Amino acid sequence: MSVPFKVNLSGKTAVVTGGGGILCGVMAKALAECGAKVAILDLKKENADKVASEISAAGGIAMGVAANVLEIESLNNAKAEVTSKFGPCDILINGAGGNHPKGTTSKEHLTKEDLKKVENVTTFFDLDPAGVGFVFNLNFLGTLLPSQVFCRDMVEGSGGNVINISSMNALCPLTKIPAYSGAKAAISNFTQWLAVHMSKVNIRVNAIAPGFFLTEQNRALLTNADGSLTARGNKIVSQTPMGRFGKPEELVGTLLWLVDDNASGFVNGTVIPVDGAFSAFSGV
Repeated sequence: MSVPFKVNLSGKTAVVTGGGGILCGVMAKALAECGAKVAILDLKKENADKVASEISAAGGIAMGVAANVLEIESLNNAKAEVTSKFGPCDILINGAGGNHPKGTTSKEHLTKEDLKKVENVTTFFDLDPAGVGFVFNLNFLGTLLPSQVFCRDMVEGSGGNVINISSMNALCPLTKIPAYSGAKAAISNFTQWLAVHMSKVNIRVNAIAPGFFLTEQNRALLTNADGSLTARGNKIVSQTPMGRFGKPEELVGTLLWLVDDNASGFVNGTVIPVDGAFSAFSGV
């Protein structure tokens, strides 16, 4: 891929969780383009391998690794595999996450009629605690646990960088998805906490809060089969002053700035929106 500018990441090892997805796959490719050895961690190894092979075909250095970000043993095994081939981790991108239907309401607003147990309507009162817990675990614990595993290398070495992936939902919670919004808000808060906690061992911790980008997780929610926008997709675009969804490569500039100590060495504990001014717009 073509990055907007290059930083020197030669000799660095980057670990990208959720790297088999669209957004984090682009981030992995950008890090490799700037010279990093990139380990792409994903629950689905075939997705990680696909991104790794694309990086290798472009002349970069990458490997796909199977990992479950909710299991310490799986993460420790992944770390051992990465370390044996690429050396200790210098850059950690915590990109694994997602939502679950059982943490989602059917409607944007509750009405009294909804209490009559209307068929195929999930209200706030019907949310499944297990589903809500799954969403919190996947996003929050799925950021905390990889940080525990891979930041140890940074502490024992000369420091490093952690980039968490927050969301617009952390700043402006969207209707229907209280679990995901709350979990992403927790990631933003954790980013600030971890930045302070790690500040004496030369580890910087920041987060990127993407606005709305089409991914495999949200494509069916935001677009129809013919490519036109759904009602929810239209609502999002209408509330984005730039009038469109973001392109995955538009996250790259912020990412490279944050991981480069020469460019952002005093930037720590921030959550940076990349959202086409969505979070700045009041709606009027």
